Amino acid sequence: MRLFEVLLVLSCFSLLADVLFVKRAAVKTGMALSIGSIVILVIHLLIEGYRWQMLLVYIMTGLFIIIVSSKHLQKNMETKLGKPLKYSLAAVTVVIMVVSLFLLVYMPVFHLPKPDGPEKVGTQTFHLTDLGRDEVLTEEQSDKRELMIQIWYPTENKNNNKSELLFPKDKEMFKKYIQTYSNSLNLPDFVFDYWKYSKTNTYENTAILPSTSPYPVILLSHGMGTSRVLHASQAENLASHGYIVVTIDHTYSTFATIFPDGRVTDYKTKMTTIDERREIGKIWTQDVEFVIDQIEKLNSGAIESQFKGKIDLNHLGVMGHSFGGAAAFNTAYLDNRIKAGINMDGSLYEVENRDVINKPFMFIRSGVFKGWLEDFKSNTDSDNEVIKQLTDELHILKNVIHHQGNVIYVEGTEHFNFTDLQFYSPLIKLTGITGDIDGKRGSWIVDQYVLDFFNKHLKGTGGNLVQGPSDMYPEVKFVEPGDL
Repeated sequence: MRLFEVLLVLSCFSLLADVLFVKRAAVKTGMALSIGSIVILVIHLLIEGYRWQMLLVYIMTGLFIIIVSSKHLQKNMETKLGKPLKYSLAAVTVVIMVVSLFLLVYMPVFHLPKPDGPEKVGTQTFHLTDLGRDEVLTEEQSDKRELMIQIWYPTENKNNNKSELLFPKDKEMFKKYIQTYSNSLNLPDFVFDYWKYSKTNTYENTAILPSTSPYPVILLSHGMGTSRVLHASQAENLASHGYIVVTIDHTYSTFATIFPDGRVTDYKTKMTTIDERREIGKIWTQDVEFVIDQIEKLNSGAIESQFKGKIDLNHLGVMGHSFGGAAAFNTAYLDNRIKAGINMDGSLYEVENRDVINKPFMFIRSGVFKGWLEDFKSNTDSDNEVIKQLTDELHILKNVIHHQGNVIYVEGTEHFNFTDLQFYSPLIKLTGITGDIDGKRGSWIVDQYVLDFFNKHLKGTGGNLVQGPSDMYPEVKFVEPGDL
């Protein structure tokens, strides 16, 4: 809860106490409470902003201000309340406050955790069109593949800009954006309206921090049906440690992608069979490779930007979550420009001819991996296509360990603990898509291992965490080849 939300709830209870227990003659007390409540309400609305979870509190506060003011200012007003009415008023108020507090606590105005690196973080977005590729996920034959990318980078922020909001500032764009979420979940639009207050730790369009050497770069892909927004904190943390991070929206495989002209695309991906997964995987792999091509142009100056000469293309990494993690592995395997990669809890969609990867790679799995592995080993149905696919995937994991890589899992986590979704609401945990681990703790652990891995393989520093188990992070378990 935000500060003035707490104060407003407390002032509402104070007004109720005045109505029930304070004598009419205590004019100063009543007026002080009324004026104080008005001030708190006005400051809350002007500074923190209205949100629907507070609606009942607003109504009760306004009603009590009127009652208390009238009680103390109108001499002839009868203010005695019988016990039944007093108890009823108190009970109704308590119920209203409990409901409001539940909504405030479980649907909070959340902000991204602060990155732990020494540098401030800037960001810019780019609209890219691959004129060499037709868009196969739409019915219009003339469509070309369009992508939105967001670049995160170290900055000085000399102008002391305010940190950016997580979601679009433009009201119309924001409305279109949350409509895609609400439509997919069959909820009214206003349910997500309070997201407009959530903040990042990033400054938009600020100058990149001068450096004597170019910055290593990491590409980051989201999971199927989510978006780059769910990986903002990971991008911020890496950028604060001296990386340029490029997050990609894989168009038509996101909840929503907003283009500069106001278009908002939604989810149109069909993926029910292994062959369809491979076809979509091919599109995502081509997306990542195309973005690398554009990064090369940014660095060379072929595309005008502040990033000319600032990107270390000889130290390029890739990572992703879920289907994006599978895309990270596939692209790392195929593209020699990539030096290291990470797959966060993603099942591979392409396992044929992927036996030996000749570069460092890390698989980070959720806490259910150990149990899943034991169950899988007890399944002897080798003729099943899915079982064969998973068998080949485990063989790949074994080879990754043999080639400077790692396979780890984090106890207490579930699939979406590798995204920022765990910060959105404590209710998320009740759905089972995040685990028992505290969200901030889970995020911190993943960030530390991702950073340590890339520091070792892209910067030539660190690497202590990925060497083996650590007392600092007992939740992290290392998988050995014999376990697979």
